[in-house]
Amino acid sequence: MALTSAATRVNINPPPGVELTGWGYYIGRCWHDVLDDLYASVLVFDDGHHPLAIISLDLMVISRDFTRSIRKQVAAATDLAPDSILVSCTHTHNAPASGGLLGVGEVDPEYEAFAARQAAAATIDAWNRRIPATAHVATGQRSDLTFNRTRDNGPVDPTLTTLRIDDATGNPLAIVVNFQAHPTVLTKLRPYSVSRDTPGLIADQLEQQYPGIVPLYLQGACGDVNFHRHFVSPGRCHEPARELASSIIGMQSNATRLDDARLAAAVGTARLPTRRWTDDEIESDRAEALHRLEHHDIAGWRDTIGRVMTNNPDDMIRRHGGDEWKAVAAMCRFNIEWTDRMIPWLHQPEWLDVDVQAMRIGDLGIVANGSEFFTTLALDIRNRADLPHLMVSAYSNERIGYLPDAHDVQARSYAAWQSPKYCIQFPFTEQSGPAMCDAMLKALATLD
Repeated sequence: MALTSAATRVNINPPPGVELTGWGYYIGRCWHDVLDDLYASVLVFDDGHHPLAIISLDLMVISRDFTRSIRKQVAAATDLAPDSILVSCTHTHNAPASGGLLGVGEVDPEYEAFAARQAAAATIDAWNRRIPATAHVATGQRSDLTFNRTRDNGPVDPTLTTLRIDDATGNPLAIVVNFQAHPTVLTKLRPYSVSRDTPGLIADQLEQQYPGIVPLYLQGACGDVNFHRHFVSPGRCHEPARELASSIIGMQSNATRLDDARLAAAVGTARLPTRRWTDDEIESDRAEALHRLEHHDIAGWRDTIGRVMTNNPDDMIRRHGGDEWKAVAAMCRFNIEWTDRMIPWLHQPEWLDVDVQAMRIGDLGIVANGSEFFTTLALDIRNRADLPHLMVSAYSNERIGYLPDAHDVQARSYAAWQSPKYCIQFPFTEQSGPAMCDAMLKALATLD
């Protein structure tokens, strides 16, 4: 049977009073205005044997329960099996989250349910509107727009991959874009605005080039990667999107048609080693927090709680309206709350079982996990996967926080040390990343 496909998107803007996620502790970042709309964007495929769906939401993170809700609703109304549905988010910091992160944006359960219903309804709608289609894949590189924020001259993954779906007459229906960089260019400039940030700006330009197309953005391994700092200015904030959109459009003239667009999908489990928090580590955080709160003490905080709780301590002051004590008190509150929540779990096993997912669309592979994936890990997968085209989709199907590489684990960086606290889990070890890579490649290999 020939390939059929359809794509659509629906608005998932939050109602007033819903907080945006990320960017600071307990700042109550309820949105003030809408710079650009948030969407759940959907692409479905069917080859008559193994239908697939890709869902990209303009949210900061998504939870496992959120994904299960979408999959359950879609599976009940279509021939799409739950394991054949990829649910991902762009990680924009100007949007709410599902599942949430302690202290950095309260989750609104009604909004979560709304966003899940919208995504499911869009997928069902697309499924019912499938038409004959062709698939085209292209891979390029852009190494000049990003930097590794965890180490000097650290690696970045420059891979830019696209999957374009055309109708039978060659008219583009949808395009999936996979690139990796934290979408926080607009966050400092418009912290209280709803926005898709750079992924949305890319989508806008692709829509201008291909009227009627549905763009989807799969966020890659950006756990340690940002767009260059000089783009964070009113005059230059649109440049990364313009540059990437230009590359994407230029790549389409040499895109490879996937005449053998065989579809397949698999979900597996990665058992990631973790290390239990010690009594001393928990007591140290609690004791400092209680002391500072009792004595209104801000002395030396940048070298203690400020060193691991934020990548830039002075930014935290600005995010609290320039009030240094308010910023310090918020971080102290966090340390009390995370230790309160963690203490009952200290005797849990020292591992974390997480989902991995793999898809094949002809010669294109997609591998996905729910972490803020690090560059060296993604490059390891690329080097070991025997495929001409590969998308690495992070922030997918669940939320497990940063998955740092050995360098950051040894450094006890923000990603290695703070992320497990706001996720209420144990820290990952140097073996966690390789275990994730092995599981993702194993899932991909089952599709050969």
